[in-house]
Amino acid sequence: MSKSKNTANVRRKYDRIANYYDFFENEVEKRLFRKFRRGMLGSLSGKILEIGVGTGKNFPYYNKKAKVTAIDISPNMLERAKIRAKDLGLEVRFYLMDAQNLDFPDNQFDHIVATFLLCSVPDPVETVKEMKRVLKYDGRILLIEHVLSKNKLIALLEHIHNPFTRAFFGFNINRDTKSNIRKAGVKIQKDENLAFFDVFRKFTCAENRNCS
Repeated sequence: MSKSKNTANVRRKYDRIANYYDFFENEVEKRLFRKFRRGMLGSLSGKILEIGVGTGKNFPYYNKKAKVTAIDISPNMLERAKIRAKDLGLEVRFYLMDAQNLDFPDNQFDHIVATFLLCSVPDPVETVKEMKRVLKYDGRILLIEHVLSKNKLIALLEHIHNPFTRAFFGFNINRDTKSNIRKAGVKIQKDENLAFFDVFRKFTCAENRNCS
């Protein structure tokens, strides 16, 4: 299947579940994801690009110094995010856009943020390359992702369940995200375990810093 068809499939799936997306994730959001978001976003300032904004779940955790631009491939998800921003009194610039082909000039943003994005885009390596392109020279990329575990039993369960999550919700739970980031030529400054052994992780990336 071509990249454009894969992208269209992802758009359709997220358009279909947009009105129910927050309900599906309500419990895990309250127990886990909320503290992940707060810890990553609370201190950020400057020009921020959030890729795959979804329904705007990150919005409550930005501070007043954050100048947020938000994109998503799904019109329905983007509409939900606009409603949330309005309810919170946030000024956010919204664009309907493909993460694999960002319509921004090079060297634009101080921070690029994505939460659970690289599991859903058809081409995660190309997506990270685009992040790198629009990031300022001294900027950072901040990612929260669920990834393929190094634990063989957990990895087996991820492989078994992946066809279902991909078919019904549009995301993959068995991607080697750390390798995909490196394939894109982006350096990983920090790789932090967040929860569930090594499945939920936070990556801090900086293209032009001396990172390991």
